[in-house]
Order: sequence, then structure tokens, then C-alpha cells
Amino acid sequence: MPQTLSGPMLAPLSGGAPKQLVVLLHGYGSNGDDLIGLAPVWRPTLPDALFLSPNAHEGVPGYAGGYQWFEPAMTGDRVAGRQVGTRLAAPVIKAFLADLWTQTGLTAGDTILAGFSQGAMMALHVGLSLPEPLMGVIAFSGSFLPADNFGAPDLPRPPVCIVHGDMDQVVEPIHGEDAHAALVAAGYDVRYHVSHGVGHGIAPDGLAFATDFIASLAQK
Repeated sequence: MPQTLSGPMLAPLSGGAPKQLVVLLHGYGSNGDDLIGLAPVWRPTLPDALFLSPNAHEGVPGYAGGYQWFEPAMTGDRVAGRQVGTRLAAPVIKAFLADLWTQTGLTAGDTILAGFSQGAMMALHVGLSLPEPLMGVIAFSGSFLPADNFGAPDLPRPPVCIVHGDMDQVVEPIHGEDAHAALVAAGYDVRYHVSHGVGHGIAPDGLAFATDFIASLAQK
């Protein structure tokens, strides 16, 4: 049975019908109520955007109101576990996006897919594997687990923003560096920012960098 996602949303600041969509994917053990907090910061930059932050499809045992896109590997090869997890969760997010586009009449080109931590892994994995190019992809404190079609010559290459703290002990900073290098090598337009002295979180300078990235997309 297909899994459906739901969570908080915020209507366009303009009060009109949405012209863009911003989908926010939360991290492990969190929920949509957390990342929807980015919407008030970005609404002035995209006043015609509908913001949505769906709860992931799996609950986390022991976390009241907490969800996960996939169960992280706590032992062994954690990167391999993330690779398996992103592949298993990707169809759920792709179905959510397809339904969203059908319901709104908007398209991939009108959509920004953003995420934090595990949600950033999903945003990069899904956002860079779609047959139609997204408006943009934003990854805070994540890593890049490429889909099987990554690097295909006919695969769209949407602009990407990567933000990572250099003191992150949950998803180590090297993952942000590696993602940046891999995407640049594959021909993507990547904006990359390191927040100095910052751990696993979104600092004001990183948020401002992502906001500037969104502003550049809005001008196209």
C-alpha cells in the first residue's frame, strides 16, 4: 500500500495561489514542525511560495513525535547503511512530490527541495535523480548518497546549495566537502558554505547563505 506524507504547511506570503513550492525534509528523530521554522525566514524572498514540511513515513521508537526517513546504522559501515536507507525512502518522497505537482499544477522547475541532516541526504539523493530539473536543492549538514543514475549525461543538473558546520560530530564535515567535490566534478552549479565553529545545526551565517541562494533562483 502506498505511503502518504503529511505535515505542516505555510501558505504564500502574497496571499495568492502558489507559484513555487518549497519542500523541507527534517532530520532523524524530528518532524515537520521543526523544519517549517525555516519558512518565515524565506517567505519574504519567495512571497508566492507554498512551504511544506512533511513528517517522514517511519516513526522512531522511543521518540515521541519523532520520525525518520530511514533507520540509521549505529554500528558497522554507517555510510553503506545510509546508501541503503536513501534508496528505500526515495520512492516515498518522489510519490509525495508527484502528488503535490498534480494537486497544485506546478512542476519540478517550480520546486525547491531542502533538508537538514538525514533530510539533507534525502534532498540530495532524490533531488538529483529526478527526470525533470528542480528549481534548486539545499542541503544542511548532510551527505551525498548518489542514486544509480547519478552522472548520466541526460540527467538534469539543478543548482545546489550545501551548508555544513566545521565542528559537526554527527555528520562529519568531510561529507559536505565530498558532496561539493563530487557535484562540481559532475557539472553541477554548487554553492558551498562552511559555518566555522558550528556543530550539527543551522547557524545564522549558513541560513543567510542559503537565503541568498534562494534569492538567486528567484531572479532567474
